[in-house]
Amino acid sequence: MGLYEQVQETVQAIRQRAGGLTPRVGIILGSGLGAFADSFERKVVIPYAELPHFPHSSVPGHAGRLVLGLVGGEPVVAMQGRVHSYEGYSSVQVAFPARVLCALGIRGLVVTNAAGGINSQFAPGDLMAITDHLNLSGWNALTGPNDDRLGPRFPDMSRAYAPSLRELLLQSAQRTQVLLRQGVYVMVSGPSYETPAEIRMFRTLGADAVGMSTVPEVVAASHMSVPVVGISCITNLAAGVGDKPLTHEEVAETANRVAGIFSRLLTDFLPVVARA
Repeated sequence: MGLYEQVQETVQAIRQRAGGLTPRVGIILGSGLGAFADSFERKVVIPYAELPHFPHSSVPGHAGRLVLGLVGGEPVVAMQGRVHSYEGYSSVQVAFPARVLCALGIRGLVVTNAAGGINSQFAPGDLMAITDHLNLSGWNALTGPNDDRLGPRFPDMSRAYAPSLRELLLQSAQRTQVLLRQGVYVMVSGPSYETPAEIRMFRTLGADAVGMSTVPEVVAASHMSVPVVGISCITNLAAGVGDKPLTHEEVAETANRVAGIFSRLLTDFLPVVARA
């Protein structure tokens, strides 16, 4: 069975359990950020393990559930957690859930992550709208045979993060009085954190935040012509920027601390995307 057929089979399995809900916007919730989906109205929860072909997360802070429901009266689908290549998945498998969200018919995809702050103006707890990315993971989600039913062999990535959606996000931040930085996200393979020398290199290349996810999903959505907006939660200062050892516990703790602010922003923003 090819990738296109696998995506369609998963989509059918979701629709059979969605109670007639057809999501207009999708959101992928990163490390420690999954609690936002618990606030959905008319919620339908589907564990990843119950969906065909869907990869399962093994990382703390990633619940591994698909949640459909209403936000501000608009139908939304959320991933509570994602998988990563460092867990042993290929980049094609990592991007598979994003393809499923796109195939459900969403008008826009919101990708979120926990990231280390490279920009010296950033502080733990800040939110950053992603303006562009650097893929230094060594992987690409489009590796392998291309199926033209999903998208072109060589998709354009010059507007991978839709400026129109980012402008709407900035407007939501103003309405909700949420400080929203902007910057470039760099993806590395992980799972080890970066060295101070690597962080100096990333800063020289123009990166403002670093993480181990998101890019495969953005590439897949761009391949399928679905507009994307990205938000990084700066959960820690990157190696050499701060003076503390980096731990996953610090990442989760900071994400939990800003959960209320994050939810306030998304509660305002997602209905706007759904109606855009």
